Amino acid sequence: MAFVQEFKKFAMRGSVIDLAVGVVIGAAFGAITKSLVDDVIMPVIGLVTGGIDFSQKMIVLKEATETTAQVAINYGLFINAIINFLIIALALFVVIKQINRLQKEEQPTEPTEKKCQYCRSTISIDATRCPNCTSELSS
Repeated sequence: MAFVQEFKKFAMRGSVIDLAVGVVIGAAFGAITKSLVDDVIMPVIGLVTGGIDFSQKMIVLKEATETTAQVAINYGLFINAIINFLIIALALFVVIKQINRLQKEEQPTEPTEKKCQYCRSTISIDATRCPNCTSELSS
């Protein structure tokens, strides 16, 4: 029973839930970028390169027979995956850069406390007399 309670405590921690949400959103974002690469970018690249469809590019190592499947190195799919990665990396870079820009450095605030010059206790910045040692303060 202690194992179940310990697991429940672990699973309900905020960081675990945040991670789960991040993984789900990341998977959805990956599907969107895959579609962007496959359906938008690669056709344009194919048009620029003279109609080449990278998803069909491969090096056939062994032709298919009646009993075996074709063995091939699908380098075109690999090129698509690289472009997909670069788009995701660029998008994450832009998002993180914007988040960092929005998180302005905290401006230093005016001090609200000071040390008594006689007893070294912490007192209000506006105090003219120390409440601890009752000394009159110069400034």
